[in-house]
Amino acid sequence: MNVNLLFWIIFIIMVSVMLFIDLYVTDHDGNEKSLKSSAIWSLIWIGVALSFNASLYFLFDNGKEKVMEFLASYLIEKSLSVDNLFVFIMIFQALNIKRINQPHILKWGILSAIVFRIIFIFLGVGLIQNFQATIYIFGVILLYAAYKMLKNALSEEEKVLDLENNRIIKYISSHFKIATSYTGNKFFTKIDGKKALTPLFLALVMIETADIVFAVDSIPAVLAITQDTFIVITSNIMAILGLRALYFVLSGMLDSFKYLKHGVAFILFFVGVKMMIMHFYKIPVTVSLMVIFFTLILSVGISLLLKKKKFI
Repeated sequence: MNVNLLFWIIFIIMVSVMLFIDLYVTDHDGNEKSLKSSAIWSLIWIGVALSFNASLYFLFDNGKEKVMEFLASYLIEKSLSVDNLFVFIMIFQALNIKRINQPHILKWGILSAIVFRIIFIFLGVGLIQNFQATIYIFGVILLYAAYKMLKNALSEEEKVLDLENNRIIKYISSHFKIATSYTGNKFFTKIDGKKALTPLFLALVMIETADIVFAVDSIPAVLAITQDTFIVITSNIMAILGLRALYFVLSGMLDSFKYLKHGVAFILFFVGVKMMIMHFYKIPVTVSLMVIFFTLILSVGISLLLKKKKFI
């Protein structure tokens, strides 16, 4: 059955409560997030997503298929989000953003990301429904994204963010005054009585830009699994929820998931091929879910195993 307005209202209310807890309650004291607290909240948000997924079995007539579609979409979004979080870490390091200020930036980054994702999802679904050739365009985008990620994963060069040659930083710096010695927790300040931007604002703009670029890859990947707007939006938002907590878990574990990029590149390649051949052969969602799940397990397992051997 089609999801009616009541289900959308229930989901919006549920997400609003979760966002309030995630973005305001969990760090209301302004202290730095501890690794233990972040890990616990990460598990809580994953548990909430899986519980919501289980409820889809009763929500839809074809509940079993929708449960698998949601889980496959959620795993894709979550795994790609992990890679994106590493980009956030580089941005904070390059701009010398203190750890205590990072949750504030991520808070607004996540809220903006949800808005942009919903817009992109409706555009993507609309394009596929009205222009079938869009499927092939999205497929090419995914194959190219897989190539870029694999090339990046195989590169031995240390990734450093070049602020001096960054076009976004250059444009903002040429049009606005930047407070280089700012130590507070706001996006705007005053220098000699005139409004100026803080490094926190620069970090927010760069994070939003990175997330938009990331969405260009991730949303077509989910649309290769399903074009059900309800499933695509709910899986995206559920994957975004708790990203702040996950960020602080991963911020000290950059080297622990060395081969995750390889696995995600393969997943992008797989869903790209799935989308390209969709009109000739539709790969069952069960197969897609198994490929995604075992690829992530294998890439994370190899990363941890080789890291352990390195220290023996």
